Amino acid sequence: MARVVLAMSGGVDSSVAAHLLLRAGHEVIGVFMRHGHTVETACAASSKSGDADGLGTTSLLPIVTTLPDPAASPHKQGCCTATDAEDARRVADRLDIPFYAIDFQDEFTQIIEYFIDEYSSARTPNPCVMCNNWIKFGKLFEYADSVAADYVATGHYAIVAPDDDGRPALFQGVDATKDQSYVLFGLRPEVLARVLLPVGHYEKSEIRRMAGEIGLRVADKKDSQEICFVTTGHHAEFIRRVRNDLDTAGEIVLTDGQVVGRHEGIEAFTVGQRKGLGIALGEPHFVVRIEADTRRVVLGRREELARTHLTADRANWLVPPPAEPRRCLAKIRYNTPPRPATVQALTNNRIDVQFDDGVDGVSPGQAVVCFEQDRVLGGGWIE
Repeated sequence: MARVVLAMSGGVDSSVAAHLLLRAGHEVIGVFMRHGHTVETACAASSKSGDADGLGTTSLLPIVTTLPDPAASPHKQGCCTATDAEDARRVADRLDIPFYAIDFQDEFTQIIEYFIDEYSSARTPNPCVMCNNWIKFGKLFEYADSVAADYVATGHYAIVAPDDDGRPALFQGVDATKDQSYVLFGLRPEVLARVLLPVGHYEKSEIRRMAGEIGLRVADKKDSQEICFVTTGHHAEFIRRVRNDLDTAGEIVLTDGQVVGRHEGIEAFTVGQRKGLGIALGEPHFVVRIEADTRRVVLGRREELARTHLTADRANWLVPPPAEPRRCLAKIRYNTPPRPATVQALTNNRIDVQFDDGVDGVSPGQAVVCFEQDRVLGGGWIE
């Protein structure tokens, strides 16, 4: 019997993951990761500076704490609210597994800093991927080691299984509409053998049905759709409240240089955006480029948005880096379909991706992830 530390969010996926792990004969320890951030605490924390690796030097072996009273917190915190913690605790009680809430506030502070720094530098961040890399499959492994656990598990819709040579590999989940392998591309190859993703073998409807059959109250709980620390859904508003001295206002221009308006800050925009531009031009226009140095937001027609080439840095390969250009399917955002492409490994841990046809919305700061059929080859951060 293996000992497994399971990240429990209070949602249906991680709750059923606990059931599936128990059914497989594992000893399960449930963990809820508390970030403790409201807008107010984020504002206070924003004065702290982190190290170059993005995690600072906070001492972390995680602090086991008592769970908060859900009624005591007036702030909604996406997937990490006090109510979610209580839901997770009830599931743990129902399944009779030990349950702990762990304080990761310092680590979430670094993710918030990264989030704000990227937007204010004309890049579009992906805090959920960073959370997976730094916390769920980073710091959580430290906790797992401290309790002599063999594995770390989550409720992600993806699959870890041996490849033809017997090495652990990452694959897309069975439910194509819920597949989350894209956000797991940053998993270090050396930890794959210690990762369990039990719900990846099921359709979402099966997971909900299973939750109902075993009497879990979260069977019909809605999925979280928000960044956990941006509960209003308005990231620019959040950034300005946290960094109230930030000034990235500038001009809105067309691709020919014509000035057509002004904006309050580049953090409100991302490449590919059409809605919320604040101006009317008589026909649809999209953000095709954001210039950090001039603070200009550049708009163009859809045909001006398409790109056939990108480079990315901080590459993470889950297969041996290819010595020659390799055919693949490349995905540039979580909610966009993969497109036929050729990927090539470059020096300095960078990659080059050439698409067969133009793709819209290639945005610096987002991840590009390369697949071979349903297997994740690797990816990097778009430059």
